Amino acid sequence: MAKCIMVQGTSSNAGKSMLVAALCRIYKNRGYNVAPFKSQNMSLNSYTTKENGEIGIAQMLQAEAAMIEPSIHMNPILLKPKGDFTSNVIIQGKSIGDMNFYDYQHKYHDTALKAIHESFEILSDKYDIIVIEGAGSPAEINMRKQDIANMEIAHMADANVILIADIEMGGVFAAIAGTYVLLDDYDRSRLKATVINKFRGNLDILKPGLDRIEEITGEPVLGVLPYDETLRLPEEDSASLTTHVFAQDRDITIAVIRLPKIANFTDIDPFEYESDVALKMIGVNDEIGDVDAIIIPGTRNSTEDMFALHESGLAKQIIEKSSEIPIVGICGGLQILSNVIYDEDQRESKHGTIEGLGLLDIESSFSREGKIVTQSVATIPDNLDGIAGEIFKNIAGEEVTGYEIHEGTTELLNSTPLLDIKKGQGNNDDGLIDGASNGNAFATYFHGIFHNYNFRREFLNYIRVKKGLEAKCGEDPYETQKDYSLNRLAEIVEEHLDMDVIDRLIFEE
Repeated sequence: MAKCIMVQGTSSNAGKSMLVAALCRIYKNRGYNVAPFKSQNMSLNSYTTKENGEIGIAQMLQAEAAMIEPSIHMNPILLKPKGDFTSNVIIQGKSIGDMNFYDYQHKYHDTALKAIHESFEILSDKYDIIVIEGAGSPAEINMRKQDIANMEIAHMADANVILIADIEMGGVFAAIAGTYVLLDDYDRSRLKATVINKFRGNLDILKPGLDRIEEITGEPVLGVLPYDETLRLPEEDSASLTTHVFAQDRDITIAVIRLPKIANFTDIDPFEYESDVALKMIGVNDEIGDVDAIIIPGTRNSTEDMFALHESGLAKQIIEKSSEIPIVGICGGLQILSNVIYDEDQRESKHGTIEGLGLLDIESSFSREGKIVTQSVATIPDNLDGIAGEIFKNIAGEEVTGYEIHEGTTELLNSTPLLDIKKGQGNNDDGLIDGASNGNAFATYFHGIFHNYNFRREFLNYIRVKKGLEAKCGEDPYETQKDYSLNRLAEIVEEHLDMDVIDRLIFEE
């Protein structure tokens, strides 16, 4: 059986995911076979594993930190919110349908817990160490009986717990002390240490508070992690888009439409690693302004977001911009670029069938039963129509990879396909082609399309040359910087936390 350690937080976004990733890399570097585990995750950013199942994007990153292949068993329960207290429930990678919060908590608890036990046992038989991530806060005492994410999992795994708290949000000492006070003796017995995250300033000023916290909790503060702005790692929660600071005043500016139901926004991450590219998030009530391209990302509800684009007038702005600059759609963004999105049975929303932007001569619909979840491979055709043919002419025939998570289908009218499918689903059940291209627009169902360096490079080089800038080549800055960030994150944790205590929590207690 594997040795276990668990990281819980005083709140969401306290730094649990990053600390788990750091510990995975640290113990991997020490020669251990390590795996991450998060029993239940709520996230709209998901990733498709080789088993063709969905897990949270954070567990994908943690698996990368551990240098292993991501698996559905690293995140056996994934909840993807759809609004109105309803989520799409995904068990061991497969969707079992939509469920409201009450029914899930009270009627599905035992089924979910059984899947969690099964996945944990599978990982435990295979790995030396499992680094477990909690969800939200363990002090949500109103829901303790239904807990399958925090203390219930710590007891199941016989794991000691490190509590992490975010000082940047304020009230850090009250959050730590309050968490300890609100837990009963049985659960509190699992809390063995505390970490403070995202600190800026003079540590000496903090020391009296650290001493007092140790007195209150009776457990050590392992250390204080500094805020490091050089780290660049994928964000899991769309709420982070509100506080995330994007680079400005670069040679190239790409507008990203911040759809009300935006999902899988990690598709745009690679652009942040390009030194001459700025991303500009555009809300439905914003002006697009002077930009060099527009990306319409994924969404958990295409028809609702299409309605919002029409109502706000942003749809008209995008259409006007399409005569000047490239417009790119990814997954839900592909559907939004359609002439029409058919939803006669109102499966997506009460709006039913709705007119799209009409920038691609295609039609999308929601008539398929079930969801497509697959890793995908395709090649770039040599007969692309419109601006895509000009952009990608130098890499025609090259292979690109991605992953698909979609319920809709798309039929081409007078557009040409963007990709020829080798593995995966693509536009429809034929499984032969993906995406579409005509005029100044192109789109795909492939999440992660811009993670393919050559595809991203050719797209950006088209813009660079058009603006009189020099084309670029060389190493992929995204992959280089991401691996640097994971290693640097591990170094920061080793430098600032008492690793001897963490070793004892894993191997001795």
